[in-house]
Amino acid sequence: MKTPAPFQTEDPDLQIAPLIDMTFLLLVYFLTSASLVKSEADLGIRLPGALAQAQTVDMPDEQIIEISVNGVVMLNGKEYDSALSKDLPQLVAVLQRYRASAAGARNEAMITVAAADDTQHQRVIDVMNACAAAGIHNVTFAAVTE
Repeated sequence: MKTPAPFQTEDPDLQIAPLIDMTFLLLVYFLTSASLVKSEADLGIRLPGALAQAQTVDMPDEQIIEISVNGVVMLNGKEYDSALSKDLPQLVAVLQRYRASAAGARNEAMITVAAADDTQHQRVIDVMNACAAAGIHNVTFAAVTE
């Protein structure tokens, strides 16, 4: 019989089954000891936004701005600013409110400019500048004879 060599070594075997068992045990431990964090989407925060109207408001489809020969500007029959005012601050304020209410009702703000035949062109430009300052870009023109 052969006698084994006294210093013969075997290749060590790596046991994978205990490593997998230990991994699953650590996974179970961390899952049970971890606390759930509330995500930001679950928080009850209300962001500011447009308010919904309680009742519907019937708004005319368009507002009519009339310009007379002497430079008087009238919106739906009501006179705004003086005939010498180039900035038309009262008209701009009313048009801004109209644009905001039209946006709240999900309508497009439309303006029709009806200038008399003999009206100075500068006055029409003043009214167009007022519409632009109010943020209204849908402006049409109508001819009016006095």
